[in-house]
Amino acid sequence: MSKYSELVKEHSSLLEGKGTAWAALNPEYIARMQLQNRFNTGLDIARYTADILRKDMADYDANSASYTQSLGCWHGFTAQQMMMAVKRHRKSVDKSYVYLSGWMVAALRSEFGPLPDQSMHEKTSVPALIEEIYTFLKQADARELRHLFVDLDDARANGGDVDAALAAIDNFETHVVPIIADIDAGFGNEEATYLLAKKMIEAGACCIQIENQVSDAKQCGHQDGKVTVPHEDFLSKINAVRYAFLELGVENGVIVARTDSLGAGLTQKIPVSQQPGDMADQYNSFLKTESVVDATQIAHGETTLVRDGKLVKPVRLPNGLYAFKDGSGEDRVVLDCITSLQNGADLLWIETERPNVAQIAGMVNRVRQVIPDAKLVYNNSPSFNWTLSFREQVYAEWQSAGKDVSAYPDPASTPRGLMDAQFDGSELAAEADALVQSFQADAAREAGIFHHLITLPTYHETALGVDILSEGYFGDLGMLAYVRDIQRQEIRRDQASVKHQDLAGSNIGDDHKEYFSGENALLASGEDNTMNQF
Repeated sequence: MSKYSELVKEHSSLLEGKGTAWAALNPEYIARMQLQNRFNTGLDIARYTADILRKDMADYDANSASYTQSLGCWHGFTAQQMMMAVKRHRKSVDKSYVYLSGWMVAALRSEFGPLPDQSMHEKTSVPALIEEIYTFLKQADARELRHLFVDLDDARANGGDVDAALAAIDNFETHVVPIIADIDAGFGNEEATYLLAKKMIEAGACCIQIENQVSDAKQCGHQDGKVTVPHEDFLSKINAVRYAFLELGVENGVIVARTDSLGAGLTQKIPVSQQPGDMADQYNSFLKTESVVDATQIAHGETTLVRDGKLVKPVRLPNGLYAFKDGSGEDRVVLDCITSLQNGADLLWIETERPNVAQIAGMVNRVRQVIPDAKLVYNNSPSFNWTLSFREQVYAEWQSAGKDVSAYPDPASTPRGLMDAQFDGSELAAEADALVQSFQADAAREAGIFHHLITLPTYHETALGVDILSEGYFGDLGMLAYVRDIQRQEIRRDQASVKHQDLAGSNIGDDHKEYFSGENALLASGEDNTMNQF
C-alpha cells in the first residue's frame, strides 16, 4: 500500500470514531491538505533544512564536485520561481538553497525606502522575509501536489495508471530548501544578536551568516571604510547565535563567520591582552604603530602599548579609529578564519575584492593547514565587474606566457579598456568567459568553496527585465513587447506563471470550497475562466 493510501486509511479510522458528527468530512481530503502543508512551523523547517545542510557539507568533504549554490531573493515570489525553475529544469532541488542578503533587504524591503548596505534597515525585516519566502515555497508545494492529485483522480476515472500516480505523490520532493540568512554584524551587542537570531530561526532559518564589522559602522564588503572588531567581540556573537539555535532545539544549525579583514584597515578598539600571544595580543600585533623613545613623543590623550618589550603608540585617526599595518589583510583573514572555526563557527566567508581562484585558495590553504576541513561560503558578487576581472586575468596570463597581446589595451595604462564592446567576440574574451563559466567548479575544487551564492541577482534581473519591457512597450513595439518577449516565452518554457491565477492558488481555493461546501461551492475555474486559453 502506498504511503498516501495509508494516510487516507488512517484518517478514515479517525472519522469513523467520530460518528455522524464528522460524516461530512472526506478522509482523502484531509490527507491531501496535510500533504500540502507538511511544515507546520518555522522551527519544523529550520530543523529539516539544517539536516539537509549538514548532509551537503559532508557530501562536499567527500567530493568537492558536490558544491552547493543559491541566488539572493528579495521577495517570496522570486524565491518560489527560482526553486520551481530549478526543480523543473534539473528535476531536483538537491544542493540548491536560497540566499537572503541583508544588502537586498536594505535596498528593496526596508520601510525607510531604498538604503545602502550599512545595516540601517529594520531588525525585523529579515525574519519577515524568511517567513515570506517559506510561505511561497510551501505554496509551490501545495500547487504541484494539487496537480498530482488531479492526475490521480483522472487515472481512477479514466482507467489510467493509478499506481504511477500514487508513486508520484509518495515521492514528491518539496520546494522547501535551506536559507542562508544574513544577520549583518548582529545589529547591536551580543544580546541584540541573540534576540534577532531567535526571530530568524523561528521563521525557518537553519543557517545564519554574521560578519566581524562594528555594528554601528557596518559597510558593504565591497565598500571602503570597513571597521573590524576584536575576536573576543565577534566570538561573543557567534556564541549568541549558537545559544539561540540550541534554545530552540535546532542542534544542527549552521553559523557562517564572515571576515572583512582583507579590505578593512581599521579597528574601533584595542582589546586587553592578558599575556603575550593571547587572542588580544595577536589582534593588536597587526596595529600600525610608532616607536616611542621618550615621553615627549606622547601627545595629550594618546594611547601607548608595550610590544616585544618596547613602548609603541598605535596610529589613531582623528575619528578615534586605529589603523592596521598596510598589507596585513591576508594574515588577519587567516587568523580570523582559524579563530572562528575553533570557537563555534561551521563555515567561513572571505570577502574579496575580485573573483580570483588563486587568491582565495592561497588564504584557504593556510587555514586548512590548521583546520583541514575548512569550507567557504563565497559571494559571487554583482559588485565585481566579472567581465573586466577575467579579461584582465587572461591578459596577464597571456603576457606572462609570451603570447602576443598587442591587439588589446594594456590594463596598466588603459583601465577598463578591455571592457570595450569591440572585444566581445575576441579570442581573449572567449577564454575569459570560459573561466567565468567554470569559476564555481574550479573554486570548489581548488579553493574550498562549499557554497556559491550571488547576493542580489534578482535585484539586477528585475531592473534589466523592467527596462527591456518598458523600452519596447512604451516605444514602437507596443503590446508586442509583452506578448513576444514575456508571455510567449512563458508558454514556450512551460512556466507556471503564465497561468497566474493558478499559481496564486485559485484552483487550490476551488478544491477547498468543494471540500467545505460540496456541490454548493461557487468555483472560479469554470468554462469562462481565461486560464483555459493556455
